[in-house]
Amino acid sequence: MEVQYVYTKRRSEFGRQCNFSDRTAELLTNIQPDPSLKNQYVERNPVDMAVQCSQQMSEHDANTIRYETESRAINHTEGGWPKDVNSQEMEQVQRFRKKVEKEDSYVHAITGLAGEMEHYIKQNNGIDIYEQYFADYDFDTSEEPPAAKTVVAFKDPNEVKRTAAHLSWYPDGARKLAVAYCNLEFQRNVPGTSDDSYIWDVENPNKPDFTLKPVSPIVCVEYNPKDPHTLIGGCYNGQIAFWDTRKSQHPVETSPIEVSHRDPPYKVLWMSSKTGTECFSASTDGQVFWWDTRKLGEPTESLVLDLSKQGNLSKAQGASVLEYESTIPTKFMVGTEHGSIISCNRKAKTDAEKIVSVYTGHHGPVYALQRNPFFPKNFLTVADWTARIWSEDVKDSSIMWTNYHMHYLTDACWSCTRPAVFFTTKMNGSMDVWDLLYKQDQPVLSLQVSESPLECLRMQENGSHIGVGSKDGQVKLLELSNSLYHLQRNEKALVNAMFERETRREKILEARQREMKLREKQAKGGGGHEDHEEGHEEEEDLVGRAEKEFFEILDKEKTVFEEKEQRMQAEVEQSESGSFGEDEEKRGDTPEEEK
Repeated sequence: MEVQYVYTKRRSEFGRQCNFSDRTAELLTNIQPDPSLKNQYVERNPVDMAVQCSQQMSEHDANTIRYETESRAINHTEGGWPKDVNSQEMEQVQRFRKKVEKEDSYVHAITGLAGEMEHYIKQNNGIDIYEQYFADYDFDTSEEPPAAKTVVAFKDPNEVKRTAAHLSWYPDGARKLAVAYCNLEFQRNVPGTSDDSYIWDVENPNKPDFTLKPVSPIVCVEYNPKDPHTLIGGCYNGQIAFWDTRKSQHPVETSPIEVSHRDPPYKVLWMSSKTGTECFSASTDGQVFWWDTRKLGEPTESLVLDLSKQGNLSKAQGASVLEYESTIPTKFMVGTEHGSIISCNRKAKTDAEKIVSVYTGHHGPVYALQRNPFFPKNFLTVADWTARIWSEDVKDSSIMWTNYHMHYLTDACWSCTRPAVFFTTKMNGSMDVWDLLYKQDQPVLSLQVSESPLECLRMQENGSHIGVGSKDGQVKLLELSNSLYHLQRNEKALVNAMFERETRREKILEARQREMKLREKQAKGGGGHEDHEEGHEEEEDLVGRAEKEFFEILDKEKTVFEEKEQRMQAEVEQSESGSFGEDEEKRGDTPEEEK
């Protein structure tokens, strides 16, 4: 039943406004209830209904405009002098000062300022605003669990991301961090990849504070500890470049390509000198060069890392890392691609005497080498899947080492404030923190820093922060807990006793091993000189024997494979002719015996 109501209106009243008036209510229609309609419906019991009492809200994304800061320099010059007085001439300046000092206004101005200045001087002498009230209090942080958190992340601003290959902290207050960006995989270089490296301000991670524009990508970079405005860097093409941030983004001076390294220099370090301009570099071409940044035309000195001490470059071992301690200015150490550590003395008379000793024990290239800042006689190395601690007194073996990890180790460093703590990075993107006073067999803290492999790390001078660089171009600044950088009670004495004990143990084992070898020689009854010559010949022919055995194994495997292939081909032919089953029954071989 439809209810309709028709409104009529004259044509002449179209378009006029509506005029409403009151009227009484009218009943248009009345529909009576029909009980028969109930049978057409089914009652729903129970009835579930959802009711939302809270206010409905929608989620929106909004991006604010990034605030960029820029550092600028201001030069203040002396001014206010009259035109007829030249401030550079001392006689005119002194004559003008004497003239001004005789005026009454000058005397009244100085007298008025003297009283107020005297008040502030007495106030500063009475209250020391820089006084440390709890400097002598010993905070016990031994019970605090070790922890670390990411504070700042610096990302490569270029579209094609490169590896953060090396880090260097600003020497004056660690307010800045220099990062060398370089793609070390030569076969995977993408056209258009930037060669620039950057200096980041810790408080402004949005934009680099300074850009280094080299002639070739920088592999390593180091701040000058005596001059925070100068840096030295090793380029991918083997050149050494010197920057002064006060002058230009481009290198002030670069070494000529013909006298530079033949391979990328993976480490460049400054040396302690009176001028503060001397440095040295090492490369996988097997050479160590000394430079003076005032004149990079040619190296001042060179050393070939030939362990036979013949100076033959073809037999030299490629250097992958350098170590230099300013407290021992004449000594330095080199880690090689063959897994050995070479201890050298620069002040030796000849090149053969510069190579003092060799430490062997790793199975792959040495990626990290650093002396303990509290005990320089002990040093830390990282190669293959382990980290090892060595002593200069023991050359055949390390005194302490970690277990073999599942992932390759890439870098390591000691803590600057605690002699028992060191850090290691791995290819799975994690960083391990080791505390020798607490555990020696496993790290006290393992932190997943990035999804990409970690390539480098560098500790800040105060020991509370550490920078970690990854393969995807990110550099993350981690803040450590107090227990990881506050010196524990009697820690130096305990660590020293631990190192001495392990060194003594290794010396005893070395002496025992030498004694057993001597007894074996005496039991054979051979002459000592002849045995020495035979041993020397065996060492020289070691590579040839290894190659011969390798090819013999290959020939045996090839012969076995050919016989197996021929037998399988024969079995296939027999099965096709229908005689395979009969032969198998005659032999009585089971499938297990056949295998």
